[in-house]
Amino acid sequence: MGALKQVTAAVRWNFLGFFKNPRVIITFLFSFILCFFLSDRAMMVADYYESPMQALEPFIWTFGDATAILLCSLLLILLFLDLPKLSQVTPYMLLRMKKNRWLLAQFFYIFLVTALYMAYVILVTSLLCMQKTYPGNIWSKTAALLAYSKMGKDLSIPSTVKVMESTTPFSCSMQIMALLMCYSLTLSFLMLYVQMKAGKKAAIGAGLFYSLFGFLLNPEILAKILHKEEYEMFLVRRLSGWISPLNHATYGMHDFGYDVLPSIEQSCMIFLAVLAFLAALSFHTLKKYNFNSFTGE
Repeated sequence: MGALKQVTAAVRWNFLGFFKNPRVIITFLFSFILCFFLSDRAMMVADYYESPMQALEPFIWTFGDATAILLCSLLLILLFLDLPKLSQVTPYMLLRMKKNRWLLAQFFYIFLVTALYMAYVILVTSLLCMQKTYPGNIWSKTAALLAYSKMGKDLSIPSTVKVMESTTPFSCSMQIMALLMCYSLTLSFLMLYVQMKAGKKAAIGAGLFYSLFGFLLNPEILAKILHKEEYEMFLVRRLSGWISPLNHATYGMHDFGYDVLPSIEQSCMIFLAVLAFLAALSFHTLKKYNFNSFTGE
């Protein structure tokens, strides 16, 4: 119980002044602007078919796309620039608790902030389209029309007959949220580890490289790099689906019974394994981490 209280106290200290921090305010403001522009696709579809949408469908259609996920997650680099959280109180906290408990508090802080950010994204996306949505947990006629039309594929909207038959809008949005959370947590944990190992500039570089790596492994981009023909796209899609973290976070890049791609559960397990590995590296690096200098905010 003492350990739990210490970790909780450290997490609460990290959140002091969080909502007044200009960097946090700017991040959430940029996120709102991003959702505004990205949700325009869902509104365009609703206007085109002149039919309402289920309340969570704007989020599903917006963040079922790899580019939208990439842009959304890049804002986390700005949000977590100050990891690990150091202040004038940090030496006192380290005298009262073990270093591994302090680091565990940083992990919980990352998880809670990421969850808050993702909840904000789904809320904003739904509110922006609320004039043309309904709350029932049933796929809309618009989604059904997209599943049978070329428009859904052209817009990278994960609304297919297979998806609609196997899940509900609520379940589908929760799966997309889980993938987004896992991808964002791996990005944040990577930044924490690299910053402890090599400093803030290296952490920013690692976050950008992680995002760029996933972007370059997009099937269309990878096919151009490897000079693959159209009939070879299924091999490129399969390869990028398994090795790209961004594709693991993309709902449409998963196996729905007709392709050899990772399932939602397999992607989550891979992300969790990466998180465990980064956490182990962070705990190892903590033993040699220099706490001699502390900068308050």
